[in-house]
Amino acid sequence: MKITQIGQVYQVAFMPNVFPVNCYLVEEEEELTLVDAAMPFSVKGILEAASKIGKPITRIVLTHAHGDHIGALDGLKKALPQAIVHISRRDGKLLAGNQELEAGEPNQPIKGAVPKPGAIQTKPDVYLEDGDRVGSLQAVAAPGHTPGMMAFLDIRSRALIAGDAFQVRGGFAVSGVVKFWFPFPAMATWSKEVSLASAVKLRALKPSLIAVGHGQMIVQPQALLDKAVDEASKNFQIEIASI
Repeated sequence: MKITQIGQVYQVAFMPNVFPVNCYLVEEEEELTLVDAAMPFSVKGILEAASKIGKPITRIVLTHAHGDHIGALDGLKKALPQAIVHISRRDGKLLAGNQELEAGEPNQPIKGAVPKPGAIQTKPDVYLEDGDRVGSLQAVAAPGHTPGMMAFLDIRSRALIAGDAFQVRGGFAVSGVVKFWFPFPAMATWSKEVSLASAVKLRALKPSLIAVGHGQMIVQPQALLDKAVDEASKNFQIEIASI
């Protein structure tokens, strides 16, 4: 486990040199918000990271319902029964094991490690919609990797925790663009077209920092965001102007 702090965001990275899986602790005045829950074995490390910071985790926020982002959820909820669990309304269905598409969604199969029905015991307390606030974080709908993925923008610093909307490991890219040295986020992406539209939306936020599920945090990422969006547009053969 490796802990990296930039401002009020702490990246807690598991297996950072092999298959990095990240979650984040966002520091508030008196408490912490945990964004994502990494792998099932990550419970102890997450709790240790919070202890080092010296503040309690009072909220658990999930970007999406893939196994490497929800793995420790049940263990954490058992250890932190008071923590309020948040997820988008849409990916709340995936968390419960329901992979049926909703009306109007692209008719493409949902990919990645989605839990089977009943596999996750924890029930969300709050179902988020675009624009909702969780402490200092603003929820930003960013579907594509999954139908209900969300990113979270810290309104104090404009740090953006973007789940798997982008990857850093293996090369900075929009979710769905295959990077040879780390193809896994692309392999688990539901809709490339929707993913690109979300990437354009997140780029327009002009974040001061981007923090994703796989790879290091990047300060002042605008040039990389521009390049990644252009690459995805060419890769997917979609004109950005048409989005």
